[in-house]
Amino acid sequence: MSNIKDINSRKLMELAIEVMKTSIQEDRNDKTSPNVGAVLIKPDGSIDTASRGELREGDHAEFTVIERKNRDVDLSGSVLFATLEPCAPGARNAPKLSCSERIVNARISEVWIGIEDPDPTVNHEGINYLINHGVKVNSFDRDLQKIIEKENKEFLKGAKRRALEVKKPKEKVKSILDQSATHTDLKSLSEKALNIYLETTNSNYNIDSEEFYSELKQLELLEKNNNSYIPTGNAILLFGEKPRLKFQQSSVKAKVDYGNGNIDVQSFDDAIILIPDQIESWLKKVLPESFDRSKFTREKVSSYPIAVIREAIINALVHRDYTIDGAKIQLEITPNKIIIKSPGKPVAPLTIKDLQDFSAPSYTRNKKIAFIFNEMRLIEETGVGMDTFKSLQEKYKLPLPIIEYKKPYIVISLARNTDAIKDIKSNNNAIQQLNDEELIGLDFIKLSKEVSRKEYSEYFGYNDRKSNRHLSKMKELGLIGDNGEGATSPNYRYVYKISD
Repeated sequence: MSNIKDINSRKLMELAIEVMKTSIQEDRNDKTSPNVGAVLIKPDGSIDTASRGELREGDHAEFTVIERKNRDVDLSGSVLFATLEPCAPGARNAPKLSCSERIVNARISEVWIGIEDPDPTVNHEGINYLINHGVKVNSFDRDLQKIIEKENKEFLKGAKRRALEVKKPKEKVKSILDQSATHTDLKSLSEKALNIYLETTNSNYNIDSEEFYSELKQLELLEKNNNSYIPTGNAILLFGEKPRLKFQQSSVKAKVDYGNGNIDVQSFDDAIILIPDQIESWLKKVLPESFDRSKFTREKVSSYPIAVIREAIINALVHRDYTIDGAKIQLEITPNKIIIKSPGKPVAPLTIKDLQDFSAPSYTRNKKIAFIFNEMRLIEETGVGMDTFKSLQEKYKLPLPIIEYKKPYIVISLARNTDAIKDIKSNNNAIQQLNDEELIGLDFIKLSKEVSRKEYSEYFGYNDRKSNRHLSKMKELGLIGDNGEGATSPNYRYVYKISD
């Protein structure tokens, strides 16, 4: 943990991005080099910056700021912001050290990383190296990640292509999903699922063609043993005829409580690429009937947007931990809330707080599943549904989701009305004291991170008196604080305070 206090991480992320834009491209034709910016905050509070190629062509930004600008400085306890994942051990030709090794050797205690580097020489290994050596790793805000991705569009495209072309070393023990699935063969795959994949990705292969098998082998979804192809665990999950024969925990269990004593239970057990459409069809049947209209007025309860539930289920299918025996994705619908339970902790460096702040970056433990879902346009490869969740307030006038970790599940609670927020947060006395308008106002501050009274008034169309009443009450209850500026200062802002 850094000894440096009161870091304005957002401003330093933004500075790193501005520095990134000054990067100098290498003079080479075989690949596009990334644009990278680095900001180093030293224990005395002073700041140095560097961009890729700033002092010498090809020099990494982290190398420049650590070795060229601070070679003789004790950097113990410093904090580094880098727009791209630092390169991993082995990524550079000996005797050169990787940037992640230089960071550890310099005893830098905390690193903020913009985006993952998908190049096969890095591919999350830089992050893993830092975490394994006691460095605290944080992620840039999602909106800033999008800027970095846009500035590095060509580099990322080439890096992903190289990741497919380069065979990974077999030093590490493969995960159960990357291993061949014993006692399975091509007949274990669903023709329906494979045809839908080919149709969605505009491929011209036949499902039983050698060309198609070769592509699946290149994607490491099939392995060849003598003259036979054997599906991997990922292939069985994605395209399996009966994936639960191999992974009993792979299904989605759904339950709807209509609020009148009637309960309906459904299990979705097919190849996981088929499940999103199956769940959407089921939701269209059950959702309009799942309120108890004797308890809720039409104004307070409406049919919940299916797109949001679908997005939450897709992200659970893609990002969940499939190694937890018996832990299935669960979907529970009641008259006032919808709950999705996804097995597994967030994958490092992603934290539950990133999810609660709706700033979760693009990390996943299941890269091949994520790639196929992205190819089928079921998800954005660079996000985990945060934009969809954030749209609930402005687009649908609904409360923001409440996200928690309750071992072994990430639990997403979608409130269908403000009463449900108080039900979900029944142990929070301050929340119980807010009215409907104030609850929605608190959500707005949470999304904005900090707001002025004027911004609050303009967003909701309230007069100053009403806005002051809302904001003062939330502050008195300890739900929001301020940015430390004087109350009469034009820079005074209200800041979201509570932890979910």
